[in-house]
Amino acid sequence: MKKTLFIIFMFSCLLNACSQNELSVIDSKSGLKLSVINKNYPLLKLLLPNQSKSERGIEIEFPEHVTGLNSKNGLVEHLYLESRGNLNKRTLPVWTVKDNTITYKTTLNGNVSMIANAKLDSNGIKYTYILTNRSNNSYEHLQAVTCVKLYSAFSDTLLERTYVHLSSGFDLIASETPERLTMPLEKWLPCRYLVSYAWPISEKRVEKDEDSITRYYKSRKADMPFIATLSHDKKWVAATFTSETGNLWTNPERSCQHADPKISLNPNETKVLKLTTFVYTGTLNLLFNYIAEDNKRYASGSK
Repeated sequence: MKKTLFIIFMFSCLLNACSQNELSVIDSKSGLKLSVINKNYPLLKLLLPNQSKSERGIEIEFPEHVTGLNSKNGLVEHLYLESRGNLNKRTLPVWTVKDNTITYKTTLNGNVSMIANAKLDSNGIKYTYILTNRSNNSYEHLQAVTCVKLYSAFSDTLLERTYVHLSSGFDLIASETPERLTMPLEKWLPCRYLVSYAWPISEKRVEKDEDSITRYYKSRKADMPFIATLSHDKKWVAATFTSETGNLWTNPERSCQHADPKISLNPNETKVLKLTTFVYTGTLNLLFNYIAEDNKRYASGSK
């Protein structure tokens, strides 16, 4: 009897360990599945209901980096940078899963604590970053830059299904660069395509910096702070949205979406950064109406 109870106990512990190891949640209504695929350098994966675990789906660098302008010395400071690896000065993330929310806690640079939440629902993922500044420095333009990388069903290297919303309606983000459809891929990539929202429109349409990455700038502003991509079969739409951002942009090599908010963070302050990735079946117009309502909720502080 004791041996049987011991086996049951060990089996239960194993199941719990596996559950904690997997760190995943599934929305029962939509069938969307969100999981952690890298714990040390937070990376999430979102799969559609019909996608297998072997597919890349949508990968989210959660975040790619946390960066702000140090008001004391006027320098841009990376509190966390995924590509820096072990050189990051931080505590390793401590993960938990509760209901449909995946959370981790970490301390960056020894004195800025961050609680990152990814909440899954039937329309996608809501991200929040709660930052508390325990240093003597003030930070301006502080961002937790979240890179939403679209693979599998949404990949869009030539930006044929990626849209922003202008005052005149939806427009392909790269509509002003039709030559992208016929130029050799090695000439098109690597590049970034950027659209102003709050920031002034760039005077340049195209420029290449010392990093050899070509940057294309749209000549008109977006009037809503989101970037949207249709799936290959045009049955799904994925869109990343925040209430306020300087610009919207994509790296078409990995079809990523960026709509990053920013805050100022003084000593002993706690502030929150919020953004959302919508993923659901529907049209761009339905998306626009939904985001317009979401934007009102953000503005009223009810979210």
